[in-house]
Amino acid sequence: MWFFNEMCMSKARLDGKTVVITGASSGIGKETARDLYTRGARVILACRNMEKTNEAVEDIKSNPPSWMKKDKYKNNVGELAIYFLDLRSFKSVKDCAKNLLTNEAAIHILINNAGMAAASPYEKTEDGIETTLQVNHLGHFLLTLLLLPKMQSSSPSCRIINVSSIAYIFADIDFDDINLERSYALFKSYARSKLANILFTKELVDRLRKANIHGINVYCVHPGIIPTEVLWNVNNAVLPNFCFTLGRLFFKNVEQGAQTTIYCSVDEKTANESGLYYSQIIVSTPKNCGMYPVVFCIWN
Repeated sequence: MWFFNEMCMSKARLDGKTVVITGASSGIGKETARDLYTRGARVILACRNMEKTNEAVEDIKSNPPSWMKKDKYKNNVGELAIYFLDLRSFKSVKDCAKNLLTNEAAIHILINNAGMAAASPYEKTEDGIETTLQVNHLGHFLLTLLLLPKMQSSSPSCRIINVSSIAYIFADIDFDDINLERSYALFKSYARSKLANILFTKELVDRLRKANIHGINVYCVHPGIIPTEVLWNVNNAVLPNFCFTLGRLFFKNVEQGAQTTIYCSVDEKTANESGLYYSQIIVSTPKNCGMYPVVFCIWN
């Protein structure tokens, strides 16, 4: 809700830090990139649409976040770089990870931000996975595992942020119909992928602890209700127009929507936290997540 919005007040700098943000060509991903670039980070925009991403880079370079005056912008900012990443393709994820591992000396922060509303009509990726599940969860799952060795060598003080949604509360997971071939519905697919983000966060923290890997904290965030392309598509699928019009009263703008992600990326307090779910820049308790103790994908 815009009138309850909290802003990240941390003044932390990220000089010398490298950040990877998926889906940073628009929406909250782009605003997150803008903020972290202002703090001195080398920010990598990992995206599918190169034209749109190049435009985003130019916009970020030209326009500061609202908390900074334009005449002070470009002083002590970081770097911006683009890598191609199509989460609909596991091959693309592997290629992107390989390029990052080869070209980047370190990766300190990974923000799994990219997302899509469910496809209409039903579709699968080239890998045979229901598209929303692969883009919102499995693609990020694979990317994270591939980048973990680099982050481990870059630690301490590395962070992984998974962008989820409050939509998870409507989700259930049918392991006998993991591709939703018998029960596909647009909002169901989206909500399920967001529940998977939370489960992944919890499981990753547990696996890191059991492997005695320290210095990598993992966070999951609900950014709020933001009028991005994803929201428009979800609305068209599930909400009557009058409900959506009323819902505009509770929307955040994209900069406000990025604040919880930024908070988990930079705030000094969160450096001592891991495996938690955040909403409105505070720790929240996910409901009904205990029924799925193991994330539903193959962990090699």
